[in-house]
Amino acid sequence: MNRLLIFLSFLVSFTACVPFEEQVLTEVNLKLDDPVFQKIRNFQDQGLVDSLYPYFRHDDPSYRYAAANAFASIQDSTALDSLAWLLKDRIDMVREAAAFAIGQTGTLKGEVLLMQAFDQADTAGLFKNANAAILEAIGKCGTESMLENLTSISTYTPTDTTLLLGQCYGVYRFGLRNVYTQKGTDLMVRYVSQDKYPAEVRLVAANYLYRTPELNLTPHAEVLVTAFTKEKDPNIRMALAIAIGKTKSDIARDALTGLLGAEQDYRVQCNMIRALANFDYTTVKEAVQAALKNNNQHVAKVAAQFFRNSGTAEDGRFYYDWAQDSVSPYIKLQLLAAAQKYLPNYFEATKGQINYEARRIFENTNDPYLAAAALDALSEFGWNFRYIIEKSTISDFPIVRTAGIRALSTICSNENFDQFFGLGSKTVKREIALSLKEGINNGDPGIIAEGAILLRDPKMEFGQFFDSLTFMQNALTKLSLPKEIESYNELNKTYAFLSGQPEPAPQAIAFNHPINWDILLTTGQTATIKTDKGEIEITFYPTVAPGSVSNFYTLAKDGFFNGKNFHRVVPNFVIQGGCPRGDGYGSLDYTIRSEFSDLHYNEGGYMGMASAGKHTEGTQFFITHSPTLHLDGRYTIFGKVSKGMDVVHKIMEGDKITAVTLN
Repeated sequence: MNRLLIFLSFLVSFTACVPFEEQVLTEVNLKLDDPVFQKIRNFQDQGLVDSLYPYFRHDDPSYRYAAANAFASIQDSTALDSLAWLLKDRIDMVREAAAFAIGQTGTLKGEVLLMQAFDQADTAGLFKNANAAILEAIGKCGTESMLENLTSISTYTPTDTTLLLGQCYGVYRFGLRNVYTQKGTDLMVRYVSQDKYPAEVRLVAANYLYRTPELNLTPHAEVLVTAFTKEKDPNIRMALAIAIGKTKSDIARDALTGLLGAEQDYRVQCNMIRALANFDYTTVKEAVQAALKNNNQHVAKVAAQFFRNSGTAEDGRFYYDWAQDSVSPYIKLQLLAAAQKYLPNYFEATKGQINYEARRIFENTNDPYLAAAALDALSEFGWNFRYIIEKSTISDFPIVRTAGIRALSTICSNENFDQFFGLGSKTVKREIALSLKEGINNGDPGIIAEGAILLRDPKMEFGQFFDSLTFMQNALTKLSLPKEIESYNELNKTYAFLSGQPEPAPQAIAFNHPINWDILLTTGQTATIKTDKGEIEITFYPTVAPGSVSNFYTLAKDGFFNGKNFHRVVPNFVIQGGCPRGDGYGSLDYTIRSEFSDLHYNEGGYMGMASAGKHTEGTQFFITHSPTLHLDGRYTIFGKVSKGMDVVHKIMEGDKITAVTLN
């Protein structure tokens, strides 16, 4: 027994002398109930950068990650050196967050820091996500010479999906900035046209070809058409449809017109019709005309818009005839607008009938969204300006009042405005200017915002009709901030424009709405949006965007969304709702902060926060129809549709949210 005691005593004393080996944390694990995580996100919301810096050296990578990611929304270029230190972190996700945050600043200094941090020796792929994030971030802040380096990378194989994605995203981000090279375009064509490359890579490459302005894709016509015809993924096909339209080649036109009717995915059909606007009208008219009778209203709407945007005087009478066959009043109005726009003036009787029909729809409907569409159609005949002013001004519906100003904008945008109104041109401009002044004086935020945009039209020279701009200064002081921040910024820009001053920076919004952590901790992570077309189930991302999610939860619990309309629907883009006015200019008396993350809008069904600039989010949200990669890092992602995408695709402008149930 004594020997045993002696041995145990020795063992205890020995182990006491051995220093404790501290456990090294290696995983990023964000928890809503973690008070430190909550503190970091609160610092992010308040923009307290000095309070965030200490977490860059915290032992827990979860906090280093959260602190680094905070700067993706704060976008403070003075933090670049500190963020660069995290680019050498031992945890891949932390490096990735730092790279994303540096790219979000868009500053040239970021290019150097990112390139210095790219780990070329990472043959084991320990930091492949960080390296990919660096390549993408360079596309947001790099120079054209760096684009040349990016497109020169030739060591990635089709199995190197992550790094290939980083390279493609980098080239794509350059393209969105209208920075591109032939070498980069050639590379993206190669990726999208060879199915040995992963679908995720082909998707980004196709979107580069779709979204980069002014690309000359004609030399790639045959390759791209072949890729379009053999591609099975509709998300890639819809982007390729626009790309082959840019080639303006006979082979592309024949592919688009020949396959349009047989295409099964309405989103691809919408883009195919849009792409056909690049070709001679007479060669594509028949294919688009057939789409007017498509059972999918999105397709029919895009087809009608094609004729309104790209029609001819020779077919003006046909547009009127086709309008009579249309089942949907919205499609009918688009075709009536096309007929009014293109019919020669000697068809006076027919043009009068068109006006009569559009006015009858406006005056007989109880649907404010249809009434707004009628005003839009009436805008194709300039002399309707008095009718539009009169009827929209007295409407009880904000969407109609705002639509009236948009209709006036359409009239003013006519390049033949002075010729159309002849000697009365100046008088018409004066009447429109004074009506806009009256609308601004009345304080309607929709009229103020849209009217301010119109008043900045340089060719109209509206400033000559105002003896003083005091009315604008008065209106600015009466706007409620932050609630009406969008209207304030638009009017402030117009005041500067008409005063001959430089354009002012957008009004900064102070932090005014803290995250409700209690509701996040006591509510599940799914909700059901009930609409008159069916139910949409959403799964939320509370650790990614706690402010946006808690805001949505609070509004839903209060019944705020009940009865609200989807006020904006763009075929094969988004459905947008949550506006208390129903015209896109409504909010409550607070704003929440933008919460940008490294998530990508790479599929349909993502739920994002609508905004009029950073930190202007409030009550309005959108759900995407399809991949919308150009929104990445610019609009908060806070959830995704988990069930009911078929309902999302059915929603049309004016459809209602009947209730939102938190599950």
